This record gives sequence, structure tokens and C-alpha cells, in this order.
Amino acid sequence: MSLGLPSAAQTPARERQERQLLLPAYPSEPVPEARVAAGIATYLRFDSPIDKASLELEGRPARFRWVDVGERLVAVEPSVDLGAEEKLVMRVRYKDGASSAVATLVLVSHPTLVDKEVEVVRRPRTVEALESVLAEKEAQLAALRASSGPAGLVFSGRLGPEGVLARRIWNAPADARGGLRVPGGVGYRACCWALAVVRVRNLPGQKPWVPGVARLTRADGTAVKVRSVDMNKAQLAPGEEGLVTVETETPFWKAGEVFRLEVLDKSGVRPLPLLDVEL
Repeated sequence: MSLGLPSAAQTPARERQERQLLLPAYPSEPVPEARVAAGIATYLRFDSPIDKASLELEGRPARFRWVDVGERLVAVEPSVDLGAEEKLVMRVRYKDGASSAVATLVLVSHPTLVDKEVEVVRRPRTVEALESVLAEKEAQLAALRASSGPAGLVFSGRLGPEGVLARRIWNAPADARGGLRVPGGVGYRACCWALAVVRVRNLPGQKPWVPGVARLTRADGTAVKVRSVDMNKAQLAPGEEGLVTVETETPFWKAGEVFRLEVLDKSGVRPLPLLDVEL
């Protein structure tokens, strides 16, 4: 007959603690552990807003009765105690993009302790680490500047000794079509690319205009592959002007050949006037 005394098989009550966890500043450092227990909610509070949609939690939903994500908070309640050697990884991304950009924790079970509230803090980086990151960013910026300028064309092989040939589009239609007018343009040709640049004006009173696809056709009706269609603005508002660029595949034709260029808008109802482009 039971006298209400706890049996040896019963799990002793765990001591509930509040503590702080420091996230590692370097990948070689160990991942901090948060202690959880079945039927007890553990609240992980972060020192900066987190991206709710970025939460990754191993064992969810099979091992957890409840998971909640807030602006700076992740709350978890396991449905069962984890095994003695079991570790469930949790990752969540910070919104501010600062280092460390992602918080990584390991959830474990302890026989006598459980974390009721945990303050998750990013460890400040040393001066040496910050200087290393700054040097890396400066190198990336220098590479970006080089690749985006004339030097980048040479480095990528897109500009050779023969240079670039440019010819103006003189015969742009004077009348407007679909509320669009083409004041002019230029055709460019280099060793491995050709580019038609067209100035477009969206007349007042018209709807905004956005380029969609382009077709470039030789005099014999053969189509030339178009690599990209871009504009220097997201869209042309009524009364605005912009530059539309149409880049082709590597030229296999003789320089100076004339092509028929057609540019359709994304709706397909307001194409540009047909143009003759020399490439």
C-alpha cells in the first residue's frame, strides 16, 4: 500500500535557474547550451531583434509541445525529456546584420537543473577581430569598384584590343506609339558583346511603363539571342525619360550590320516603335 512517498523511479524536481549565455565570437569556440525539461517553458531572450521566420529548431514539432517566437524572444517547452547525450540545435538570425549574424544554441536536458530564463548575448569582438573584418570589407569594396569600372571590362575579357564601336540610332520614329517616344539611341559592339541603348520617353498622361522582353532580328529574318533587357529606372512614370539597354550574345556577324529591334513592355500592349540598330 502506497503512503504517498515518492518512489525511486520518480524524477526529482529540477531547480529552475536564470542565467546568461554568451554567443561565441569565432567558429572554433564551443556552442553554448541551454537546459530544457519536459513540461517546463524555457524563455530565451536575445539582446537584439531577431528574424522570426529564420528560426530553425531540430526536433520540431515531434519533440516540443510548444514553441513561440517574438521580436526578441524564443520560448520552448519540450513534450519529453531529451536523452542523456541528445542535443538539439537551434538557430535564429538577427535583424541588424551585425556579427554574429546568426545565434546558434544547443538544447539539452539536465537531471537536476533547468533554465527558466536565458539572456542570450553576443560577445563583443576584440580590436584585432574588428580590424580584420574591416580589412576584408575594404578588399571586397576595392574588388567591386574594379569590376564595375572600365578595368572590370578588361579583367573579365569583355573588352579587347579592338575596343568598342559605337553608332548612333538616327532613324528613330518621330511619332509616338502607345504613348511612348524614342528620341534616339546608340548601338555598341565589342569583342564578345553587343548592346543597343535606347532613350525612351513616356508621354504625360500615360500609365507607368516597364520593359519586358526584346527581339533582335537580322535582315534575313534570323533572330539574335538577347541576353538581357534592363532600364536605369524601376519604371517610367508619365513624363519621364529613361535608358533601355538590350544586350546580345557574342557577335558572330560583321560589324555594321543593321538589325530590327522590338522591345515589348511587361503587359505586352505598349511596345516601343520598331527601330533599326547598327551593331
